[in-house]
Amino acid sequence: MSAATTTAGSMTVIGKGRPRVDGPLKVTGTAQYTSDYSFPGMLYAVPVGATIANGTIASIDTARARQMPGVRAIFKRGDLDKIVRITPDFLAMYYVDEPRPPLDDDVVRYYGQYVALAVADTFEQAKAAADAVAVSYKVDTPNVDPRLVAEQTNVASERGDADAGYAGAPVTIDVQYGITTETHNPIETHATVAIPDGDALTLYETSQGVVNHRNVVADMLGLPRDKVRVISKFLGSGFGNKLFPWSHSPLAGAAAIALKQPVKLVLSRPMMFHSVGHRPRTEQRMRIGAKPDGKLVSLRHDYVNATSILDDYVENCGEATPHMYSVPNLRVTSGLARRNIGTPTSMRGPGAVPGLFALESAMDELATQLGMDPVQLRLLNEPSLDEGLGLPFSSRHLKECLALGAAKFGWSKRDPKVGAMKRDGVTIGWGVAACSWLAARFDCTASVELRDNGTARVASAVQDIGTGTYTAMAQITAEMLGIEVDKVEVALGDTDLTPGPLSGGSMLTASLVAPITRAIACAAEKLIAAACASKGNPFSGMSPADLRFGSGRVALKDDDRSTETFDAVLRALQTKAVSGDGAADGTFPPKDNPRFSSHSFGAHFAEVTWQPEIARLRVSRIVSAIDAGRILNPLAARNQIEGALVMGIGMALLEGTEYDPQNGAPMNASLADYVVPVNADVPALDVHFVEFPDLNLNALGARGVGEIGLAGTAAAITNAAYHATGVRVRELPLRIEDLL
Repeated sequence: MSAATTTAGSMTVIGKGRPRVDGPLKVTGTAQYTSDYSFPGMLYAVPVGATIANGTIASIDTARARQMPGVRAIFKRGDLDKIVRITPDFLAMYYVDEPRPPLDDDVVRYYGQYVALAVADTFEQAKAAADAVAVSYKVDTPNVDPRLVAEQTNVASERGDADAGYAGAPVTIDVQYGITTETHNPIETHATVAIPDGDALTLYETSQGVVNHRNVVADMLGLPRDKVRVISKFLGSGFGNKLFPWSHSPLAGAAAIALKQPVKLVLSRPMMFHSVGHRPRTEQRMRIGAKPDGKLVSLRHDYVNATSILDDYVENCGEATPHMYSVPNLRVTSGLARRNIGTPTSMRGPGAVPGLFALESAMDELATQLGMDPVQLRLLNEPSLDEGLGLPFSSRHLKECLALGAAKFGWSKRDPKVGAMKRDGVTIGWGVAACSWLAARFDCTASVELRDNGTARVASAVQDIGTGTYTAMAQITAEMLGIEVDKVEVALGDTDLTPGPLSGGSMLTASLVAPITRAIACAAEKLIAAACASKGNPFSGMSPADLRFGSGRVALKDDDRSTETFDAVLRALQTKAVSGDGAADGTFPPKDNPRFSSHSFGAHFAEVTWQPEIARLRVSRIVSAIDAGRILNPLAARNQIEGALVMGIGMALLEGTEYDPQNGAPMNASLADYVVPVNADVPALDVHFVEFPDLNLNALGARGVGEIGLAGTAAAITNAAYHATGVRVRELPLRIEDLL
C-alpha cells in the first residue's frame, strides 16, 4: 500500500493561487510574535554594548545602576554560570555564526559587543540601568577600512588554464566590483523570551531554525537538549540573520536561570546593526576572455569579503560562476579580510547574489565591447551540463526564461546606443541579467493525523518566516488527501514536534514534500490494517495487500467503485484519529556521488528613467521570468519574487552600512539613515514562471523561490543605468554623484 502519486493534470490544490491560511491571524493582530509574549513575573533585559570596536575592558562600574528603581541584576563577566563555546556543525543542525559566548572575556572586537546585561522589572527601568553602567576601556584603533586585501586566497573552483586562456583571448575585460555592507532590517527585531521551569527552559524565539536553536543554546548553557524547548510560531521576517542563534539568546536564558524568573530581551534597531550579522562588504575582480563572436574562452573570478576578527565567514561569491556559462578555462578564488565588525551571516541569497552582480555586470560589459546583444551573448554561452561538477543539470531552463522575459519586456525594440531611447522627455535605459540559485533539500520529518470529522493535522518542527510555510504544508496535505485547505490544521515552530530543518536557502518547501507524503502513507497503512482487522466496515476481513489509498480514500486496488473516505472509515471503526510519521531520504544532492547539479534559474529585465537636468534615476519597471520547477502556489511565489526584486532595488540604489573609522560604530544604524526602498521606489513588477517540474528534487518537482528573485537584480538595474547614462557603475549602491 502506498499513497497515490498525484499528477499535474489531476491536481486541485497544488498550482492554484491561494491566500495565506495564517493571513486572518496576522491582519487581525491575533498572531503572536516573540516579543508579544508575556508571563507572570516577567523581567526585562537590556544588553550593554561596547562603545569601542577594538580594545579591552579596563573596568565596569555597576554601583549606580544596581541602586536604580526596579533593577534586579546587572550581569557582567563572571556573574553568570559559564556559557560554553561550541564547535559548529551545519549538517548536524548545530550551527552558530559567532561561536564566542557572550561575556566570555574582556577583549572588545566590534562596536556593540555585549559587555554586561541589565535586568529590571520594566523595560524602561532596564534601559535606564543599562545606560547607567559605566565601562572604561583601553582603546586601540579599529580597522573598519572598506578597502579589502585578502590575507590569503583559496581556490574554490578550477578547470583548464584560465590565465593562458585569458592571455590568448582576442577580446578581454578586466574589471573590479564592490558592494558595501548590507544590514538585514526585518521589521521584527530579534527577541528572546526565556522561561525557566525547574531544570527545564523554554525559549520563545525569533528563529529561522528552532531545532538548531535548541541544540545550540542547550549545549551553550549546559542543559540536556530534552530540557530545552524553542518556540517560534510567527516571524516578522529574517532574511537570513535569524537562521542561527546570536549571543543575546543564551545570555537571556542564563539570566532567567540565575534569577528563576521569565526574562524578555528585545534588541533595539541600532543593535540590529551591531551583533546579529550582515552581508559583508565584498570586492570582486572579473577577468573574461572571449572570441570575437562572443564565445567565452576564459573566466577568472577573484573575490574577497570582510569578516570579523575571530570568525571565518566566507561570502561564497563564486557559487554560481562555475555552472552559469560554458567556458573551458575557469578559476574562482576567495579570500578574507578581517575587520573590527560583528560576524557576518547569510543574507537573502548569500554568495550568489553579490557574485552574480559581478558576473552579470561583466557579461554586460563584454557584450558592449563586442557590440553584441546582451541576451544573445548569454544564449551563445549556454552550457549543456554543469562544467564545474561535470554533472547534468536536474533541470535547467534559462533559455526559456531569457526568451519569455525578452518577449514580455519588449526587448526586441531596444536601441543599443547609449542614451538613444527617450520617452516623455526622459532618457530610458534597458538592462538584463541572468540569475541562479541552488536547489536542494534538507533532512526533514513530519507527522500527519487523519481525523474522523474529515480534517487533518500536519506537523513538523519547522517555522514560517513570513514566506508561507503554513500555507504550503496545508496545500500539500490537502492535495494528497483530497480535502479543502481549510480542513488542514498546521502545527510548526515548536521543538516538541517531530524534527524539521532550517528555513533557509529556499530549501524548506522542497524538503517537506516527501515527509508529508510518507506520513500520510504511514497513517493510511494503519487505517487500512485496522479496517481489515475490524468488523462493521466495507473492508472487514480483506487483506491490506488488496487495498490502496489515494486522494484521501481507501479503495480496492482493482475496483475504483468500492471506495470510502478516510473519515468514513474512521467513523465506522469508531476511532477518532489515526496518525503516521514520515521522513525524507536524506539531503539532496547527496553528499557522496551526486548524480545531478540542481539549481533554479531566471532572467531579469529592468528599465530605468534618467533625467540628467535634475540627476534623477529611477527604476520604472522590471520583468522577471523564473525557472523554479513546479509552482505550488503562484500567488505566494509571485509575492516572494516581488519582495526579492524590491530588495534588489535597495541593493542597487540605496542600501549600505557605513562605519565610523574612529570608533568602528555603524553610523547609519537606524531606519531613518539606512535607506531601504519604500512604496514610492517600487515600480511595476511583472513576474512570470516557466514551469518545468524538477522531479529529481521531490515528487512534486517544486523548488524554492525565496532567493532566486534577488540574484541578478542589481546587475540588471546597473546595466540599465549604463544604457541610459553611459556611466558604468561598479560600486554598490549606485549614488547620484557617480552619474554627475
